[in-house]
Amino acid sequence: MSLGGGGQGQQQLQQLSQELQAIDAEIEGIDAEIEEYRQEQRDIDDAKEALETLDSGSTVQVPLGGGAFVRAEIADIDEIVVSLGGGYAAEQSEDDAATALDRKRDALDDRISGLQEEKAELESESQQLEQQAQQMQQQMQQQQMQQMQGMMGEEDEDE
Repeated sequence: MSLGGGGQGQQQLQQLSQELQAIDAEIEGIDAEIEEYRQEQRDIDDAKEALETLDSGSTVQVPLGGGAFVRAEIADIDEIVVSLGGGYAAEQSEDDAATALDRKRDALDDRISGLQEEKAELESESQQLEQQAQQMQQQMQQQQMQQMQGMMGEEDEDE
């Protein structure tokens, strides 16, 4: 592969560098999204644990927002309100609520798997671009060395 002039090679290297930066930014975004899904899974695990350990009459701390909580007594543990998504929620039995939470967790597993596959593809693409950039740099260095040797040879002929 001939690079032509040094300016063209530098331009191609700069373009590769920009592509690598864009891929790195995408990978960071995917990592952040995966972490959000994992946090959701931890929240689901906490909710399931609470369902298993709480009884009617138990006292719990209910978040009000802004880091404020209020103590409340559970009137009936058999009536669980579960978010269905899209701003909707439904009252469900304890078993149905646990099943709904399991489905949510499984859906998050699927999303995480998809994101991990996407990340692996991006990492592979990044490695290929890095190798391409290294080859281009080596070729440019070889061309510079050849040009310098040619110039040195011309100086020797002049003497």
